[in-house]
Amino acid sequence: MKKTFSVVICAVMLICLFSGCGGSKTTNGVVNVYNWGEYIDTDLITQFENETGIKVNYKTYESNEQMYSVLKQGGVSYDVIIPSDYMISRLIDEDMLEPLNFDNIPNYSLIDDSLKSMAYDPDNTYSVPYMWGTIGIIYDPTVVGEVDSWSALFDEKNEGNILMFDNSRDAMAIALKYLGYSMNSTDETELNEAYELLKQQKPILQGYVMDQIFDKLESGEAAIGPYYAGDYLTMHAENPNLKFCIPKEGSNVFVDAMCVLKNAENKDNAEAFINFMSGTEQSMANSEYIGYTSPNKEVEDLIDIDDFTRSVMYPDDATLAKCESYINLPQETLDYYDEMWVKLKS
Repeated sequence: MKKTFSVVICAVMLICLFSGCGGSKTTNGVVNVYNWGEYIDTDLITQFENETGIKVNYKTYESNEQMYSVLKQGGVSYDVIIPSDYMISRLIDEDMLEPLNFDNIPNYSLIDDSLKSMAYDPDNTYSVPYMWGTIGIIYDPTVVGEVDSWSALFDEKNEGNILMFDNSRDAMAIALKYLGYSMNSTDETELNEAYELLKQQKPILQGYVMDQIFDKLESGEAAIGPYYAGDYLTMHAENPNLKFCIPKEGSNVFVDAMCVLKNAENKDNAEAFINFMSGTEQSMANSEYIGYTSPNKEVEDLIDIDDFTRSVMYPDDATLAKCESYINLPQETLDYYDEMWVKLKS
């Protein structure tokens, strides 16, 4: 995940007086934050440190699965993590998250109600939404033509120009959606059909990648691949040839949320960080910087963006109606995913 266009903030300080943007009392110590790569306005880290006296130790990961693997291996000490919806559900099921003290997070009142009581955390116990967005296809029409379907990622005429997500959940989801199935399917016949489609696709790929998708598409080294709407805005600013579509078959709409790990050493500081990042001024600055959509309900009306950018950041209801959120899958399905992914990559 990447940053996007420059920050333009207007008339926000008045709002901060009422919403408690800073939110945290002056304190000290540290907070250890584990987040997606290029998924924060780093000026906000400095601002948080200056306002609270809390030192932020900040590390990044490329995928939910990589983050989960690091946590399960142990030997690391993080306080705040920012996983996606389905991974939050898995972490809750495995008793890896700490219930939040919302007395320390008054800015939670600014989170849009539509993003509360989600399936991954139905009682709003463990998470505070950080950003939300969609996955679509980013492509160069001068190379691959106009695109409105996942089929373009499986089309032999695009051989050598196609990139694919290097993780089983996203790759399988794309194949399942193209085939007309749910991204959350547990049906073994459907999963096998999706696997066979990915197997047929493999010879025409330029490669399986994650954050490298950004650089390869922006530079023109590749011409088509799935990626996040927020990153598209940055890429388009550097390479205006690029277009973005949410395929007609539908796609993934995701919520990434801030959580505190079980037995975190710095829980109060973690909640101070979560509260700070949820304030209106910070949420808007962060959204403008990275290009993802803020869950803060005040930001949409205040953010200074053009119609093109708004259409990507805030897709219409008809588009969202075609999209699905990931849910946590049964362990036997996750094991089957792992088995198929090892076979596919070997």
